[in-house]
Amino acid sequence: MTTETTKQSGTYLYLVCLVAALGGFLFGFDTAVISGTVSLVKKDFNLDVLHEGWFVSCALLGCIIGVSISGKLSDKYGRKIILILSAVLFFASALGCMLSGSFTQLITFRLIGGLGIGVASMVSPLYISEFSPSRYRGMMVSLYQLALTIGIVLSYFSNAYLANHVGDTFSSDALHKIFSAEVWRAMLGLGTIPAGIFLLSLFLVPESPRWLLLQGQEIKATNILVKIDGCDAATNEIKAFKETQSAEQDTDLKELFKPVYRKALWIGLLLPFLSQVCGINAVIYYGPRILEQAGFTLNSALGGQVTIGLVNVVFTFVAIFTVDKWGRRPLLFVGIGGAVLALLIIGVLFALGITSGPWILIFILLFIACFAFSFGPVCWVVIGEIFPNAIRGKAMALATLSLWIANFLVGQLTPLMLEDLGSSFTFWIFAICCSPALWITWKLIPETKGRSLENIDNYWKENYKGAH
Repeated sequence: MTTETTKQSGTYLYLVCLVAALGGFLFGFDTAVISGTVSLVKKDFNLDVLHEGWFVSCALLGCIIGVSISGKLSDKYGRKIILILSAVLFFASALGCMLSGSFTQLITFRLIGGLGIGVASMVSPLYISEFSPSRYRGMMVSLYQLALTIGIVLSYFSNAYLANHVGDTFSSDALHKIFSAEVWRAMLGLGTIPAGIFLLSLFLVPESPRWLLLQGQEIKATNILVKIDGCDAATNEIKAFKETQSAEQDTDLKELFKPVYRKALWIGLLLPFLSQVCGINAVIYYGPRILEQAGFTLNSALGGQVTIGLVNVVFTFVAIFTVDKWGRRPLLFVGIGGAVLALLIIGVLFALGITSGPWILIFILLFIACFAFSFGPVCWVVIGEIFPNAIRGKAMALATLSLWIANFLVGQLTPLMLEDLGSSFTFWIFAICCSPALWITWKLIPETKGRSLENIDNYWKENYKGAH
């Protein structure tokens, strides 16, 4: 009887977390699908380098706005309804981009999609971290990053497939325009499929039990917690929640700026920011262009981009299977150190003109692998854990906002850096920007594996009292 119950609970936990992780899939798909459309849109609309950067980064501006409102909305209306909103926005964006009649319309729908992705990028990992038992939380939140990387690689495959069918003839003029003459429309429009699946699946999952507890809906929360992890665990979770809440009445974001949470605030702002300025999305957005500078043809560059995406997926599994065993800090130390080394070597190879052969691609893949098992997933795990219950939504929105601001800057500045500074200095700058994350991991980030969210909250309070 006990074994069957545990099995059912585990299946339920995985299924719900996988649905929430689809928000990461949309994030990854939308981020990476642009890489195959940039040169095509640039040609069709005669874009200069600034408008090219704006086409890439306008969605990121939408993400910044989406994240800015997501914390308050998810705290007020619940995690589930805001995830549904994000799916609707993304579906409308993908459809609108496919059918847009001008560059202005295209930018408008990209902004709408950005709003949806910005919301999902915060609420999806928040929901998963609140839904998962502490012993599985690292693995479950890492599913979000895995879905993100799968979204990236599937967009590469779809882009490569569609690019190889340019020139095909269709009986319908509309289909010919979308799938042949202006194939970037099909590349962007395919986003309607995952968005539709995400939207329908969300109606089948429950609300976050911790949000329900914050709203005083203890019976509903208890039923969900029992289904996830059994009666004893549910009782302990609710008891710990009540003890934490009794000492934590303030639900305003200013709570986060108190000295007791100062380290959590710095981690929440700096770790996501540095995870983007290390250059991960420069490789994802502009990978074909970087590989072309290394001597690859366009088709082989897109093939190299698919390889990058596959390595990203495979090495994310390392984090999934180790983050709850080895801990957050070891993965960050090894991964960030390897990423910095790879970026430095890539810069040296470009500077010395060693661009023929596989070396550039090999070290780009090393950088991707190091990011995929450390910075990528562990950043989401950590920022989903370190904030107090009462303000977790608002605090995670602040942390995710930091990530998207960095993402926006990278998307906007990378074409200019590649053009004005060259590839070598671009990668050296990324290495310098990545390095401080090693110090933050060493000095600020506590090991949180196996700890409940309430226990982590108490850690900050006890640590603060001990320092005074």
